[in-house]
Amino acid sequence: MLGRRVAVIGAGAAGLVAARELHREGHAVVVFERGGRIGGTWVYTPSTESDPLGRDPKRKIVHSSLYDSLRTNLPRECMGFFDYPFVAIPGRDIRRFPGHQEVLSYLEDFSREFDINELVRFWTEVVRVDVEDEGKLAVRSQKINGGDISDETELYDAVVVCNGHYTEPRVAEIPGIRTWPGKQIHSHNYRIPEPFLDQVVVVIGSSASAADISREIADFAKEVHIANRSASAGTPMKLSMNNVWLHSMIERTLADGIVLFKDGSQAKVDVIIHCTGYRYHFPFLNKDVINVDDNRVGPLYKHVFPPSLAPSLSFIGLPWKIVPFPLCELQSKWVASVLSGRIALPTSEEMMDDVNNFYSEMERTGWPKRYTHNIGEYQFEYDDWLASQCGYPLVEEWRKKMYEATWKNKFARPDGYRDEWDDDDLIVLAHEDFGNLLVPS
Repeated sequence: MLGRRVAVIGAGAAGLVAARELHREGHAVVVFERGGRIGGTWVYTPSTESDPLGRDPKRKIVHSSLYDSLRTNLPRECMGFFDYPFVAIPGRDIRRFPGHQEVLSYLEDFSREFDINELVRFWTEVVRVDVEDEGKLAVRSQKINGGDISDETELYDAVVVCNGHYTEPRVAEIPGIRTWPGKQIHSHNYRIPEPFLDQVVVVIGSSASAADISREIADFAKEVHIANRSASAGTPMKLSMNNVWLHSMIERTLADGIVLFKDGSQAKVDVIIHCTGYRYHFPFLNKDVINVDDNRVGPLYKHVFPPSLAPSLSFIGLPWKIVPFPLCELQSKWVASVLSGRIALPTSEEMMDDVNNFYSEMERTGWPKRYTHNIGEYQFEYDDWLASQCGYPLVEEWRKKMYEATWKNKFARPDGYRDEWDDDDLIVLAHEDFGNLLVPS
């Protein structure tokens, strides 16, 4: 096996497990982290950006999108790494769907257990990655020490991009919004509900964050109106809280503060909250190397390798609507094994053919380009394919069934699924597996 010098960009969950797998495979690893601690998006801060919509390129970037009350929408048994279970620890948050601080603590435990911290350069941001002669990659970074910034450029055999995708907001385009007098904010900059006291609020979106934020601010706001693409046209449906309504999408906004919905209803609104997702963003990469078009990062073979630069450049953690930590772990095992020469990739031409076939199938089925990395319908097939490439066991059946049971429970009990469930048999199976892992060999 061949050990290589590898740069990992980002010390969130993806970067941490990538560093571990690369190190296990015999590579020399350096992790670049622009913040002062590990955890990435799981590092909560009450700070928000100066531009509440996140459109100003000169704004000071706040990496995390966590709101103060956020709890996981997956059970801890399901979301943990394969060989490092996310078990409840007495004295900490032992809930099955814990808050964000407990997830951060789990990642910090993981980093300590596998000595990853010593591989991380904190307060160091990668500002440029360039392809050099003989396939080397030049990584230019900035080290911030107090008010001073120092630049350094180093050569690496490979770069693994793990910078996350919950920092650059996507904002809904709304006719008339330029003359609408109300306030707008993206969920990236939402932290607590109190600022919405006695306000009339529209929340755009249908994701977990939209549901959580709508319910939370309803305790403070005068009215909450949820605008959702999938809501059927017609009379708005009143939800379980008496000041929350569900509508179809916004038709347009008016200069007197009125918001018109496509279902024919309207409301005079103070604030619009965009829970509309995020854009992939790689400011350190040349657009000739990797392109982001309508949120499709491409071309990428299996969401990981750009065919023209494989295996020197790779991406971990791009897919969404998934169980992220195990997926990142399997992607990292694959990348590490390819870099060591233990696993061979197809030729560049074969990888590009696979990418083009994937795009053609998306187009044939009407799957929007912006959903290229939404693999929720086949995530476990993808995970199992990665595992088979690496000679690693397939994803446990209890984990797959637990994910399915959680989503069924979420739709049946949207307000209480985190605290009421019907999958005790799967919990038993999971903890039996954990017991086997935790028994000293």
